[in-house]
Amino acid sequence: MKVYTKTGDNGTTALFGGTRVPKDHARIESYGTVDELNSYIGLIRDQEMNSHYKEILIEIQDRLFTVGAILATPPEKEVLKNGELRLKNLGILETDITLLETEIDNMEESLPPMTHFVLPGGHQTVSYCHIARCVCRRAERLAVHLSHNEPVAEITIKYLNRLSDYLFVLARKLSFDLKAEEVKWIPRK
Repeated sequence: MKVYTKTGDNGTTALFGGTRVPKDHARIESYGTVDELNSYIGLIRDQEMNSHYKEILIEIQDRLFTVGAILATPPEKEVLKNGELRLKNLGILETDITLLETEIDNMEESLPPMTHFVLPGGHQTVSYCHIARCVCRRAERLAVHLSHNEPVAEITIKYLNRLSDYLFVLARKLSFDLKAEEVKWIPRK
């Protein structure tokens, strides 16, 4: 199988099921941003850190491939000709969201309470988490935008929302673990 097909040379690409759309279509923007997020999470996972965090990040990367597949499938192509669901065994589950919430709660147990916003940074790994969090928020916004015109499962948007929370808390926890300074944002008076 060749990497290049030349089928996109005219500025279009195929969604799951074969429907061709412009490369700047809301679906492409949406799942392309999820792919970008997945790459940043891979960069975080490549850093020196607790192996438990790495295991959770691998799980998240797997879920993001699922999110991408969901977003890449137009509603009219979700069902095959024989009535079978194209993404039958794919989907984001409430347990995926519960995992993120449990991880957030566990990390927050050892963190000082937040009294201010914090400036991103303090350590390279922490900065990568903040970048991933911002990309995750963009992916969420794009999925919401897509949902205004085409159906998008609410749980997909909920997962992205919770994932951005997880990435924020992971940044704080890694700051704590790495003894990096967490700089509070204090507005000018």
